[in-house]
Amino acid sequence: MSIRRLTTLFAVILLAALASCSTTVSNVGNSCAIFAQKNGIFENWRRDAEKASRDYGVPVSVLMATIYVESSFDSHARPPRKKILGFIPGPRASSALGYSQALDGTWAEYQARAGQRGASRTDFGDAIYFIAWYHYQSHIRNGIALNDPYNLYLAYHSGHSGYSRGVWKSRPVAKSAAARAQKMTQIYEAQLRRCS
Repeated sequence: MSIRRLTTLFAVILLAALASCSTTVSNVGNSCAIFAQKNGIFENWRRDAEKASRDYGVPVSVLMATIYVESSFDSHARPPRKKILGFIPGPRASSALGYSQALDGTWAEYQARAGQRGASRTDFGDAIYFIAWYHYQSHIRNGIALNDPYNLYLAYHSGHSGYSRGVWKSRPVAKSAAARAQKMTQIYEAQLRRCS
């Protein structure tokens, strides 16, 4: 094979690899479309989601719905910056980052306790595994069923101790987000049955 053909072949493989690593998901409301789009050489989101589900017992639809509500599948999602004097960018409301929107401290705790030192919040496989782990902790600590997206999300949003104290009861934003997670779980579950 000539050097020119090898170079062309390498360029095609590189472009295909880069396309599969793209962070933008085109249809966040359709789990089948997400998994079809993210089924490349270097990443396979369905495989990652199913592994997390198997290891922790949380349905794939619940895991995906949590990401939908938290970041809309934006790998570098962050809370907006507060404005100083209405126009100067100030600090962010929290250290939340990535698909899972996990805070710095919570992520560090996960890395230490779950043995995931190299995990990254901007990597889908790492983030969905974290969410499965966190929901499993909610199940252990607060007795929440692993297929209860509403209460799992409330514990995710409020923290384990915050959930047990009921802080979410006075937080309409948390209850609204939990309702969205529950609705998206139902939508994703129905879609996954059709595209399996």
